Amino acid sequence: MYASARQTLGTVRDLVRFAVSRFTEAGLFFGHGSSSAWDEAAYLVLHTLHLPLDRLDPFLDAVLLQEEIDAVLAIVQTRVDTRKPAAYLTREAWLGNYRFYVDERVIVPRSFIAELLPDALAPWIEYPELVHRALDLCTGSGCLAILLADHYPDAEVDAVDLSADALDVAAQNVDDYGLDDRIELIQSDMFEALEGNTYDLIVSNPPYVDAPSVENLPDEYLHEPELALGSGDDGLDATRIILANATRFLNPLGVLVVEIGHNREALEPQFPQLEFTWLDTSGGDGFVFLVTREQLAEAGL
Repeated sequence: MYASARQTLGTVRDLVRFAVSRFTEAGLFFGHGSSSAWDEAAYLVLHTLHLPLDRLDPFLDAVLLQEEIDAVLAIVQTRVDTRKPAAYLTREAWLGNYRFYVDERVIVPRSFIAELLPDALAPWIEYPELVHRALDLCTGSGCLAILLADHYPDAEVDAVDLSADALDVAAQNVDDYGLDDRIELIQSDMFEALEGNTYDLIVSNPPYVDAPSVENLPDEYLHEPELALGSGDDGLDATRIILANATRFLNPLGVLVVEIGHNREALEPQFPQLEFTWLDTSGGDGFVFLVTREQLAEAGL
């Protein structure tokens, strides 16, 4: 099929249509930056042809060189044959307007916290300049640490991960954004290497997939580091560690923001004394919670 496509297809429109057909036929899963076969096809075609990622229409009827057609067909076939997320094929992932280098050493960035940082924390953090120190726990590619540094320009940011491989990727992204002087990368199992440090804001997108879901993950997720996905039987092992330790690492009036996937119903009964604030995100209001240091202390944590 790909050989005949090489001889027949000639325009961007042709290649996008072909990719959508192949992705749909193969039953690919889209959850790493694209939400549909069309979105992913458009992204891979535009990226491979070095075209602006937000401007497909002007190029739909452009006639392509043979080597351009070959390059697009090759990445489409690789996506189908390997089931690797597109981000691992292009070595980039996007959170809003922010681009990050990624490879198989880190999960593909996809955190609701990214959309909350510009404005949604304002009721608890009145002015960005009030954040002098911030922590991104389980930083992975460093994406949230970089967003913290951007949205809170007076803050020094610690970015923590257990994986040395992940921190190598994070270091590349921190360097790409010219933030080496403001973001410190720290290898640590959660808070272990942070004793004595305190923060005005802690954010975390920790592993949160429960054991049954890990067993049934689509093939695309199996290319991601297992360490960054599963977190015990109920998906909350990492979150419990965060809640049990966060009080002593937060300054007075400090804020903790944690993403937990679909685990709200499992989490709340375990901490009946704690008043969670569930933040509105594009996915709904059950994925990211906020608590203050004072609320944690009042709950005996």
